[in-house]
Amino acid sequence: MQAWRVHRNGEPSEVMRLEEADRPTPGEGQVLLKVRAANINFPDALLCRGQYQVRPPLPFTPGVEICGETEDGRRVIANPVLPGGGLAEYVVADAAALLPAPEALDDAESAALHIGYQTGWFGLHRRAALEEGETLLVHAAAGGVGSAAVQLGKAAGARVIGVVGGADKAAVARELGCDVVVDRHADDIVAAVKEATGGRGADVIYDPVGGDAYAKSAKCVAFEGRIVVVGFASGDIPAPALNHALVKNYSIMGLHWGLYATKDPRSIARCHKTLTEYAAKGLIKPLISERVAFKDAADAVQRVADGTTTGRLVVIPDGVGR
Repeated sequence: MQAWRVHRNGEPSEVMRLEEADRPTPGEGQVLLKVRAANINFPDALLCRGQYQVRPPLPFTPGVEICGETEDGRRVIANPVLPGGGLAEYVVADAAALLPAPEALDDAESAALHIGYQTGWFGLHRRAALEEGETLLVHAAAGGVGSAAVQLGKAAGARVIGVVGGADKAAVARELGCDVVVDRHADDIVAAVKEATGGRGADVIYDPVGGDAYAKSAKCVAFEGRIVVVGFASGDIPAPALNHALVKNYSIMGLHWGLYATKDPRSIARCHKTLTEYAAKGLIKPLISERVAFKDAADAVQRVADGTTTGRLVVIPDGVGR
């Protein structure tokens, strides 16, 4: 089979190679899946760079999220077992963790449903307890992670403020349903949020960016607000001033969604059931900005790494219908 493989750590466009590889063999409790679509996530870039919390042995194949097909023809969502990631024609995955692909979503949309939307749901509901009528601020609202949070926030009945970088991304955020859009290149984020909330600030802030985005969040979070720390796409890990959190009475919440697979795996299945119902009702639909040819996967991972994309880039293996 063909697979993209990384033999040394570095920038994705420099270290990813398209090669012939042996089809993987499932171990005990695993299944072989034909990859129908592989969603690109920022962790794929971190894996290439050797900066992710999991460091698979070299060589490895990136791709942490797919829509695949079982040997009996079922469409499923899976997280491939590294080092054999999803940017390949076949993968193995843990049988117990397979989830049915929603009928309302095609292969590319199903591939982009799992990590981003599960992270959003757990962050907004299990961690921050977002309530109907509250104001939700989402950083990088036009990106893959942010766009999921925007849709989930609207589904929960929240008023959503989306922060983006540039006019094109602002247009995408409006199409997603953001009630207010703030362009960090042209607007003062703190002033814009306070103006939109009558000076109160945002009740829940969803931050996959870190760095300056977090610094701005601490300045415009409401009384008893919750800042959900999801990631550090900016590359800058902030050091929160806890005295500031004390004085302003807000909470800082970390979210490592992957821990639920070992700490509370049943919650993942329950969340997927909810997401499937949302998809059937049209409340959520992954924003697929591009369906990428298999030969262009390395370039696509690099673009996600560089932060130049909107929505999701999904790689479609050769011979699979788009």
